[in-house]
Amino acid sequence: MRRALVLLSMLVWMTTSAHAQVSVGVGIGLPGVSIGINVPAYPQLVAVPGYPVYYAPQLHSNYFFYDGMYWVYADDNWYASSWYNGPWALVGPEAVPVFLLRVPVRYYRAPPPYFSAWRREAAPRWGEHWGNQWEQRRRGWDRWDHRSVPAAAPLPVYQRQYSGDRYPRAVEQQAALQRQRYQYQPRDAVVRQHYQEHVQRAPMPSQADRREAPRQASRSQEIQQQRAPQETTRRQQDVQRASPPPAPQAQREQQARRSGPESAPQGKAAAASQEPRHGQGHEKGKAEERGPEHK
Repeated sequence: MRRALVLLSMLVWMTTSAHAQVSVGVGIGLPGVSIGINVPAYPQLVAVPGYPVYYAPQLHSNYFFYDGMYWVYADDNWYASSWYNGPWALVGPEAVPVFLLRVPVRYYRAPPPYFSAWRREAAPRWGEHWGNQWEQRRRGWDRWDHRSVPAAAPLPVYQRQYSGDRYPRAVEQQAALQRQRYQYQPRDAVVRQHYQEHVQRAPMPSQADRREAPRQASRSQEIQQQRAPQETTRRQQDVQRASPPPAPQAQREQQARRSGPESAPQGKAAAASQEPRHGQGHEKGKAEERGPEHK
């Protein structure tokens, strides 16, 4: 029994050591990992007070922006991307930037269960989670001068116009747009190395891709222009259906106003035709009264 425990301990140590060596060599991997989240539009990013890091309060994920890249912590792994909806690259525990590790627990919008035992105002206890070997290699990650925090990187807000079908899926197209529209250079050594390898040195899109991009934009504009008259007609029909029918009394008043000028002369003519008959009867009555006197 004792020998079995010793063998089991050695096996665990060898597995942990091998995993640590692989993690050191991984750094930030190649883009293309699916992490099970989808961000269809550019997210709202809010600065974490006292840190050069942004977080996404409206997303149900541990989503951050730091040093010119987007970062997600999901399923006990860190991932990074130069665009807000990936593709994502796996980041080894040894390569995660220290200021990301220092972000307090309260800014993780989908914290794993083991975060609940830690203070919300303090950073996660990564040493307990990743082990002593990681703690030794990243010694001092949780100690820094709070008065000399570097400034946060500017947000690549130009990516707001690329959402839905316009979002560039090809890494080469993403890198080309990033080179043209975002001039920031990362400060972190690992981030800078990844940025230089996968953004600055990425191959340019082919001529076919460059020709296809304007065509896709013109197609989307044509579709919107074709839909505009139909939407206007539909709104007018909805307004007509929603307006209530006129009340019966209002209809009678409208008919009376229409027929008033025409019926007035008829009434006057009828009155005029009755006046002579009324006068003749009156004169006949007077003649009868004077009859006996003349006799």
